Amino acid sequence: MGILEKISEIEKEIARTQKNKATEYHLGLLKAKLAKYRAQLLEPSKSASSKGEGFDVMKSGDARVALIGFPSVGKSTFLSLMTSTASEAASYEFTTLTCIPGVIEYKGANIQLLDLPGIIEGAAQGKGRGRQVIAVARTADVVIMMLDATKGEVQRSLLEKELESVGIRLNKHRPNIYFKPKKGGGISFNSTVTLTQCSEKLVQLILHEYKIFNAEVLFREDCSPDEFIDVIVGNRVYMPCLYVYNKIDQISMEEVDRLARKPNSVVISCGMKLNLDYLLEMLWEYLALTCIYTKKRGQRPDFTDAIILRKGASVEHVCHRIHRSLASQFKYALVWGTSTKYSPQRVGLTHTMEHEDVIQIVK
Repeated sequence: MGILEKISEIEKEIARTQKNKATEYHLGLLKAKLAKYRAQLLEPSKSASSKGEGFDVMKSGDARVALIGFPSVGKSTFLSLMTSTASEAASYEFTTLTCIPGVIEYKGANIQLLDLPGIIEGAAQGKGRGRQVIAVARTADVVIMMLDATKGEVQRSLLEKELESVGIRLNKHRPNIYFKPKKGGGISFNSTVTLTQCSEKLVQLILHEYKIFNAEVLFREDCSPDEFIDVIVGNRVYMPCLYVYNKIDQISMEEVDRLARKPNSVVISCGMKLNLDYLLEMLWEYLALTCIYTKKRGQRPDFTDAIILRKGASVEHVCHRIHRSLASQFKYALVWGTSTKYSPQRVGLTHTMEHEDVIQIVK
């Protein structure tokens, strides 16, 4: 029996098992087995020694955004509208067959946008070019899930399922569980909160399924067995996702209003160029980028060339971005902007910068 058959058997078993107190251990074990088989499926086979055509694109710019969706939802049209790159768009499926990069220039930042080939159902098992597409998506900072507004719900649940099965967790945070395998001493289990979904016995069963018999486990929040399995496997990627419903010119106003009110969702029309500026604003928020401007002594700040950093970056990060030896020669910095109590404020390396602050560094 191949891995795919084993996976489908376990999925059927989970579907037909009733969820109650008596079956929680059985379900926990099944979920652990399922995660194990899915991990095996994603590992490249040893026999495939012949090198295929490369698919990933070199990372460039200040952030990376991956466009994921089913064929013919308007990904290539969106790329052509947002960037100066022309991606071939046509009214038939699978027009795009490889990864096409483009650059969005917004608020002084260069955001790399990747137009990926359409995903089909079963992509996680390697159908179409699904595995390569999903592998590229794992390297992005934000995923834009392009959906057809006329059939959005079906597409959304199918795509979420595909990404979920390869370890991409959308709009979720990393479970707050401390887990450390040890050489001996058995399994020590503790929790700082009351657990309603996991118990010590279930944790031990799951660990035994992974052939782990000595470990330290501490639950700092009430997590499900699935989240605990994610912590054991350890290769999960947690990333923000924007659900973009395209082709809103083909549905009623009530439906547009309903889709727009869903969390993490934006409605657009590439054909009629509707709402694209709002999408860019949302994307900027999700990427959590900040612009920092520099100033030389006795001169006006340089507002033409910003340093782009992640939200929460400190003065030390700014120094490293300008020159790697600058932090070691650092004396103090003067900062103007919303991160200070008064302008200019004299600060040290640990001071946290905010969007559109101006900094002058003294060596």
